[in-house]
Amino acid sequence: MNAIAWSTQVLEVLAALVVAPLFLGWVNMCRAWLQNRRAPSLLLPYHGLRKLFHKDAVIPETASPLFRAAPYVVFGAMVAVAAIIPSMGTRLPFTSAADAIALVGLLAVARVFLSLAAMDIGTAFGTMGARREMMVGFLAEPALLMVIFVASLISATTALPLISERLATQALGLYPSLAFTAVAFTMVLLAENARIPVDNPATHLELTMIHEAMLLEYSARHLALMEWAAALRLFNYACIGFALFVPWGAAIGEAGPSDLLVSIPALIAKLAVAGTWLAAIETLSAKLRVFRAPEFLATAFLFAVLGMLVHLLLGS
Repeated sequence: MNAIAWSTQVLEVLAALVVAPLFLGWVNMCRAWLQNRRAPSLLLPYHGLRKLFHKDAVIPETASPLFRAAPYVVFGAMVAVAAIIPSMGTRLPFTSAADAIALVGLLAVARVFLSLAAMDIGTAFGTMGARREMMVGFLAEPALLMVIFVASLISATTALPLISERLATQALGLYPSLAFTAVAFTMVLLAENARIPVDNPATHLELTMIHEAMLLEYSARHLALMEWAAALRLFNYACIGFALFVPWGAAIGEAGPSDLLVSIPALIAKLAVAGTWLAAIETLSAKLRVFRAPEFLATAFLFAVLGMLVHLLLGS
């Protein structure tokens, strides 16, 4: 593997770490604009992380080592996911080490440790949030896998960089199977990132929280890592969508330094459009009741299955 490939790999991970809070800030800003509210600062997530890293951590007396280790495991899993996704280039050194199925497994590892840490203290809200998180994950993972399988059938590989490369080099045309799976992926993205209509990241009403309920006992650097990991998850899901449905703009194949430089503004432009679209969906949607979330994710799975059937029956 040449130096350009390793440079692309390092640049992608650094970009994910730096841009993820900015992407979250952009979504919140667009959402405020669309709701005719005064928008928060674009850099507010950075200020929040800086403030938390400078505070002293308070650990509950009943906390086990799992509670202390969970933020580092969750954050590390999100960084590993960012290293697999071809956000800027398709020739990555980690391509042979992990495919799209392993990527889903890393996301599941982060979810399991987050849920176990929430139950570790034994509080009612943490346990309630963990149960709801596992319910959402149990229903979202099959839909996400089905979306990836459709793209894998089209490109004949399960490696996400190679899927992106082969989709980008195919003749431009209409693919109904990808259209169905794009709808399913959007629904999974909303559910997995605790966005409306499944969850509301702006509320702190205990009886409706899912993600926030699991973080109530964390503080200081541990809470900062959890919040940073949540921003990375949103960024990673957006980049997975780019790799599957909008692969153009990334450096394809044995790219040179000029192609890598072009991929940076392309990624920023795609993130800007995705953030605006996500904010519009949240503004036009109402939060569902918790017990309606399975119906929402079952619909996502059906869209993904329709995409696979269209591809198998019509070859498109």
